[in-house]
Formats: sequence, C-alpha cells, structure tokens
Amino acid sequence: MAWVATAELAAAVSEAGGLGIIGAGSAPPQVVREEIKKVKKLTEKPFGVNVYYMTPYVEELINIVIAEEVKVITTGAGNPGKHIPKLKEAGIKVFPVVASVALAKRLARTGVDGLIAEGMECGGHVGEITTMALVPQIVDAVDLPVIAAGGIYDGRGIIAALSLGAVGVQMGTRFVCAAECTVHNNYKKAIIEAKDRDTVLTGYRGHQVRVIKNKLSRCFAELADNNAEQGEFEKLGEGRLRAAVVEGDIETGSVMAGQIAAMVSREQPAREIIAELVEDVEKVLKYLKGL
Repeated sequence: MAWVATAELAAAVSEAGGLGIIGAGSAPPQVVREEIKKVKKLTEKPFGVNVYYMTPYVEELINIVIAEEVKVITTGAGNPGKHIPKLKEAGIKVFPVVASVALAKRLARTGVDGLIAEGMECGGHVGEITTMALVPQIVDAVDLPVIAAGGIYDGRGIIAALSLGAVGVQMGTRFVCAAECTVHNNYKKAIIEAKDRDTVLTGYRGHQVRVIKNKLSRCFAELADNNAEQGEFEKLGEGRLRAAVVEGDIETGSVMAGQIAAMVSREQPAREIIAELVEDVEKVLKYLKGL
C-alpha cells in the first residue's frame, strides 16, 4: 500500500477500531517520520507501519519506529530476523507477510509475534497460493497467531478466515475507497467500476503484481510473450504506482487492486466500512447458527 496507506487512512482505521497501517514503501525516512507524527495528531489509538525490506532505508526506518514508539510493524520482501531483538526490547510487535509455508516456518524461528498469510487474490505483489489453501496450512505449520489477507471484502470473508484458523484479517483494496484514503479519484473510480475478471497478474515469475487491466498491463503481457529479461519488466514498472495513485493515470499507471475490487461499489468513511464489517459478521454468525 505504498503511496496509498498514508497517515490519514491509518488514523481513520485506528480511530474506527481497526489497526491502521502506514505503508512506508521506499519513502525517505523523514517522510515516514512525518507520517507517523501526523497519525499521532489524528488519533491516540495504536497504529502500525509496514516496513518494506527492499528499501535502502531499512535501518533508518527500524530506528524511527523504535524512537516514535510505534506499537506494531508488518514487514514484506525480506527477513526482519536481525532486527527482532531490538524491536522486542522496544515492545514492538512484528508481523511479517508470508505467501508460503516454507517462508512462514523460517520467519517463525526468528521470534516474530505473528504472521500475515496473504493469498494471491490480493492486490499488488502476490504469491502463488490462494488464501483458502494457504491460511490453514500456515496455521497448522506454526505456533503463532495468523492473520489472513487476500480476497476479503465483508463479514463472510472474515468468518471464512476465522474458520480456517486465522485470528484476524488484513484488508487493503476495500480501504483504497475509504473517504480518508488520499489516492487520486481516478484510482478509486477504477476500483469501483471493476468487474469480476478485471484484475490480472503482471510481471515475471516470482515477482508478479495484481493490477486492474489497462494499457500498462497489456505492455507487461507483451514482455512476457516475448520472454523479456527481468530488467525490462523492472524498467517498465518504475514509477508506475505513483503515476496511478498520485497523478491519476489509470491507463499507463499501475492500478494495484485485489480480486474483490468488483465488490467495491462506492466510497465510504473508514468508520462506516468497519461498522459494516462488524454487522456483517454478526449476520453471518446468526445464519450459521440456524443451519
């Protein structure tokens, strides 16, 4: 959720009873620090920061979340193991995102507090296993709390995740259309207008990204058809997420969204989204009890 999960959205989600997360991405450390301080001005509730381990600023970001007393970090694209001791000493909970059982087992040994099992239905960078298949396997493989992510839109998805052994869910795509999310309106409109088959995987094997179909996705498909080198894919993708999120370029920008995009029909305040989720869960539980 780089460029998407800013302070405004994180604060709104936390205020509404969820755990808002700032997507640090590859932003410079000072930008991330400013986002953290902005959240603190907007809410007194706990919030987290996602640390992207491919950024050149990892060390600085770890020091910042400790200094700013952030309660939780989620991590992706790398192993947070070397930072676990200092994070634990600071009382920070660490939840890496994992897309396979092997990675879940490896990171569990580093002393993390839990894992986010993310299925390939999600938007952005994806693995190769669906949420339905991945979550129970990871739950069985590790003795840690597991959060389910990917393909979750409403109370039905939450109850399904809990049934698979997860203790909670992480949601992204629906919250892109939260009123407090600062993405360009064109980006939100693309999600709201998406149909069930409008997302597609782009990139090369092992580094695929789920986006809404557009001119850029067709260019990626051409590279794949021509067996292009990795560098060509990376060059084509450079700066494309910012183009979509900030500039509103939904034709040649990377409109990252999960498969549940087709279920998003309107923009809503984060508090309203979370209230609906809770209400949905209660309805599903009542339905299940009646079976």
